[in-house]
Amino acid sequence: MVLSNPKPLSIAVLTISDTRNEKTDSSGQFLAESLVTAGHHLHEKIIAKDDIPSIQAVVKNWISDRSVNAIITTGGTGFYSRDITPEAISPLFEKPIEGFGELFRAISYQEIGASTIQSRAFGGMANNTCIFCLPGSQNACKSGWNKIIAKQLDSRTKPCHFVDHLLCSE
Repeated sequence: MVLSNPKPLSIAVLTISDTRNEKTDSSGQFLAESLVTAGHHLHEKIIAKDDIPSIQAVVKNWISDRSVNAIITTGGTGFYSRDITPEAISPLFEKPIEGFGELFRAISYQEIGASTIQSRAFGGMANNTCIFCLPGSQNACKSGWNKIIAKQLDSRTKPCHFVDHLLCSE
């Protein structure tokens, strides 16, 4: 049986950090390289400070751009005082993807044990754009991309994936 070619998506990557820059952003770089390797298009990669208005401005711009199908963020999902990604992005959702955070923590538990309870990884849909928010560690990004996101953004994944929802208006 020959599988059809995957439908490429336009995906944006947002690193949320007060300390990372283009040289030290290994998590954002991993995500950007991985999505291109999977056959998708990197729409844009940005680093934003841990600041609600700055984060929301970037995400709002991308979700209003009909050419952006998905957004992946890394960073700001923990419990330090500057970790505000859920507070910044969740209000923008029309529909949360509850299963993403649940599955991420189940997978993470196998890798780091009970420390996974400190992860507030989450996802949702906004203006027909899928948004996945991952912790800032490169290992967390690898697990999230390789074990969940890559499959859900692959049109060949059965029984279901997000691609048809993201491309339904095209």
